[in-house]
Amino acid sequence: MTLSAAERLMRDVVRSGICTGCGACVALDAERRSVMKDSPFGPVPEFHPDTALPELAWEVCPGKGIRYADLYRRHCGALPGNWLLGCFQAVRTGHSAVPEIRRAGASGGVMTHVLIHMLETGRIDAAIVVRQGVPEPERARVVVAATREDILASAQSVYIPVSVLDILPKLEDGKRYAMTCLPDQAAALRQLQLAGHPRALQVKYVLGPYTGTAIYPAAIDCYLRSKGIAPGMDRIESLQWRAGEWPGYMEIRMVSGKLFQSKKFYYNFLIPFFVTQNSLQSVDFTNEFTDLSVGDAWSPRFEGLGGGHSVVVTRSEAMEAVVREMEARGLLALAAEDPMRALEMHGHMLDFKKRGGFIRNRIRVFCGRKAPEYDIRPAELARSRVLVELVVSGLFWCGSTRLARWVVARIPETVIGPVFNRLRLAWKAMSKPAKRKALGEMRMVEG
Repeated sequence: MTLSAAERLMRDVVRSGICTGCGACVALDAERRSVMKDSPFGPVPEFHPDTALPELAWEVCPGKGIRYADLYRRHCGALPGNWLLGCFQAVRTGHSAVPEIRRAGASGGVMTHVLIHMLETGRIDAAIVVRQGVPEPERARVVVAATREDILASAQSVYIPVSVLDILPKLEDGKRYAMTCLPDQAAALRQLQLAGHPRALQVKYVLGPYTGTAIYPAAIDCYLRSKGIAPGMDRIESLQWRAGEWPGYMEIRMVSGKLFQSKKFYYNFLIPFFVTQNSLQSVDFTNEFTDLSVGDAWSPRFEGLGGGHSVVVTRSEAMEAVVREMEARGLLALAAEDPMRALEMHGHMLDFKKRGGFIRNRIRVFCGRKAPEYDIRPAELARSRVLVELVVSGLFWCGSTRLARWVVARIPETVIGPVFNRLRLAWKAMSKPAKRKALGEMRMVEG
């Protein structure tokens, strides 16, 4: 008996724990009876018992895997010359030249300002963005922003999973949109566009952040427990992941008036315990299928300046024209950057994704579990790099257990935050020889 697309997605992707929560399958339900539901593992699709999804829903699913070589050729016209960065037009570093927008963003405000500029110059009618605090302060949702104020309200980072593509059926006829999304969502959207999906084709520009690790919403409860707030004791009034001056801090205001703030590198202690499966299985860090991707400029020459600086990568001629126009008008303060120098700012996470993601997926298969299948793999993998990943995967597995989460929730954040940061730096220094070895020359091969 041949299973339907919905049945295969539910069996091989959702129940197997590799659904990325992108929402593409729900968007393809012509009867609109499928929905994305919140779960402890982020948003997952819920299909009506007799839902008849088209075969396209299976083909574009990033959870079951993306044929990257085919997508590169069809979307970019060729395989990338640089496997770490993907296909691109130009690489720059800098920030928005408008202080209000720069402060509103998690980094330099570039992506926010580009969206505002495209809206105000008539290139788009609205922007599809993710906003923290919808429908509750600790949650986030995709929204359609049709004004400058709406875009600014969505400028901050969001580190919990949010489905985005399920909004496609709600787009208005004849309108042009820009969309901000994560790498798996961008890849699925490009496949929908290549298939001629009419709503997907209304998205004229795709923008997205460099994407390392996200955490499950349960991490917020764990953090509050570490502050002595048990479930039911108080309610969150507002939550920001990157409040204040760059690189920012997590800020949680409670209805009772209590205020909690934690440096970015301190609340990262939550990652080993609540990292999402999508973070572990993805092999795209720089958001390669966007028109514009933006990441923090982690470099001493920028960190000492303050204010927030970004690595800005244009990937299409249309987006390159937008950025050049904004530079000419004095709206963006950008400078050309050597691509390899820009990649060095994120060497650890590039390795975590490009080589680590492949190894982790092979470990899942070895253990008899489902993993996404990509049609590319690293040409070479040193034994030392595989051993490092076995240690990392073991730590993530231990951290995901109920006991580990119970223990960490009862350690004060003021203790575990600094301790974790010291351990993080020590581990990076110890594993750097294996993780950085030949990274700049890394090649992918098909198969």
